Amino acid sequence: MSDLDHNQAQDALDAAARAQRSVAGQVGLPRMYWWALAAGWLALGVLGDFAPSWVTTVATIAFAFGHSVVASTLLDGRRRTSRLQVSRDVAGKRIPLAVIAVLLAMTALTIALGFGLNADGASHAGTWAALTVAAIVGFGGPEILSGTRRLVHA
Repeated sequence: MSDLDHNQAQDALDAAARAQRSVAGQVGLPRMYWWALAAGWLALGVLGDFAPSWVTTVATIAFAFGHSVVASTLLDGRRRTSRLQVSRDVAGKRIPLAVIAVLLAMTALTIALGFGLNADGASHAGTWAALTVAAIVGFGGPEILSGTRRLVHA
């Protein structure tokens, strides 16, 4: 190996750090995860409007359980593609925090929209609120997670 001067070594280290940040920035959850989350969210909204409360309660618990099972394998966000998995150090340890923040924001937005639509006299306000949030999440989930990751420095 040839001798490197200080500037060449620093340039090489900077290039490696840039490459690591670039890969880490592309790590996230698959698009299918977001569409499945949106479908479940919409189903809960419809059940909230049309089903008895006990059915909605059981469905909410089942949704939470199902999400936790799926999230346990995907939540670390370390799969950039189906063929690449990076280490937790590269992916960032705060990705679960970012996903939880997105879920809490979805919940708050759904509740706010539901109350607003109900106050305006809309029929089936829960369904419309859930549909709105489901569309936002389905179409923009990866982008929302990316922005949230920047906010929490994940």
